[in-house]
Amino acid sequence: MDRFDDCPEQALAWHRDGTGAVLATVTQTWGSAPRRVGSQLAISGKGEIRGSVSGGCVEGAVIVEALEALEDGRARELEFGVSDDDAFAVGLACGGTIRVLVEPVGAELTEALLADLVAARAERRAVAYVADLDSGARRVDGHGHAERFRMDRSGFDEDAPRVFVAIHNPPLRLIVVGAVHIAQALVPMARIAGYDPVLVDPRETFGSDARFPGERILNDWPDEAVAEIGLDGRTALVLLTHDPKLDDPALIQALRSGCFYIGALGSTRTHAKRVARLTEEGFTEAEIGRIHGPVGLDIGAAGPAEIAVSILAEMTRVLRQGR
Repeated sequence: MDRFDDCPEQALAWHRDGTGAVLATVTQTWGSAPRRVGSQLAISGKGEIRGSVSGGCVEGAVIVEALEALEDGRARELEFGVSDDDAFAVGLACGGTIRVLVEPVGAELTEALLADLVAARAERRAVAYVADLDSGARRVDGHGHAERFRMDRSGFDEDAPRVFVAIHNPPLRLIVVGAVHIAQALVPMARIAGYDPVLVDPRETFGSDARFPGERILNDWPDEAVAEIGLDGRTALVLLTHDPKLDDPALIQALRSGCFYIGALGSTRTHAKRVARLTEEGFTEAEIGRIHGPVGLDIGAAGPAEIAVSILAEMTRVLRQGR
């Protein structure tokens, strides 16, 4: 997890070590806002922070309010609106308004409730943190909210406009089969975009620490590695080897899983041969149609870095808009 994603974990740690903690969550935005609804900022009793709710001085005001909330033990709602003239100075780059829910841990947001949320996140279970801002009731709920989970979209309940639903999906993962030149560009790009990447290549000359310093590399056969890692609705699989012996076993597992994106490198002719092989394996046209091949958006990419951009762009489109 990066520094923007582990706010619940950090808040729980601060609370348990006696420092005290507050979680601030963006609940609504109007106009332009640098952080989406559901973004969080954790604040310790010493004024330490983790995460972000905007891009500038709004954080300073939220910290002051958070420390006061920690003292009086009550959640509060804040609203920040700026004009176009001074928007950039406080991080709302094109003007707009944001509303922030500030919750001290140990009040409405109990330690037990936060611990349940953190445990679900560690187990890669999609859950919603549901806050009734009128009654003060809070719960962690893994059922319902199917559309919100799919779209990764927090917000107020349409049928209960004072009930805020914060979606906590498992972190995004990217499994790249084939530690080739494109992967050297794609892996760091994906990490910046919020993915936890894993490289799979049984060829140790390709999948080496020297070529991919600091990355998680599995020098296993792709079908074994994919089975070990697991495929779910928050996982993308990209195949870059051109070799059916390596790609096809992983593809077969992917087509039987719920992973949200499957991309395979190769020309139109290469993909046609891939379709024929999978058809012989018994997959239907609709199932095979889940594969994005040739991989990536058609942006006229030339060279590994631009191909990596096209792949990441297509992954983003599928994640946010569906196929």
